[in-house]
Amino acid sequence: MAGLDDILKNLPIDQIAAKLGVDADTAQAAVSQGGGAILSGLQQNASTSEGSAAIEAALGKHADASIPASVDDVDTADGEKILSHVFGGKEQDVAHALTADSKTAGIDFGALLPMLAPIVMGMLAKNQAQASPGGAPSSAAGDAPSQGGIGDLIGGLLGGGSSNGAAGAPGGFDIGGLLGGLFGGKK
Repeated sequence: MAGLDDILKNLPIDQIAAKLGVDADTAQAAVSQGGGAILSGLQQNASTSEGSAAIEAALGKHADASIPASVDDVDTADGEKILSHVFGGKEQDVAHALTADSKTAGIDFGALLPMLAPIVMGMLAKNQAQASPGGAPSSAAGDAPSQGGIGDLIGGLLGGGSSNGAAGAPGGFDIGGLLGGLFGGKK
């Protein structure tokens, strides 16, 4: 399975940089940070059976998604809905915290995260389909998360297991600490 950095390298970084008004290196760092934040939020949600079931259902809706050739092809309205579910209405707090990182200072994460969210969900759905027997996504959305479930899939993309993939997020930013603070200290 490819990691987050490997998958995000396939994104149209030059287009994202142009949309954000920054150079390609800054855009790459921001995409890595934003993608890591989204995955970390998903991983935190997957730690409960209710959250895991919601993620499984959402992945089914993104099973046919692919990395877009153009950022103009991304459904940012869908991205905003995804972020609302992932961050529980605290998506602006996450965007502001990410902006405070010196590597990505000045990035409008409020614009970037809705671009990334559908891409991340499509990427997860594809990896889930590849990891499932027969290549089909699991439809057991009501089942409790297993040790090898969606949390481990997300952790693998972050570069670690489900226990604390957040701290090992790309770029070295402690996304787990950020999200833990926003969600009441849980990591």
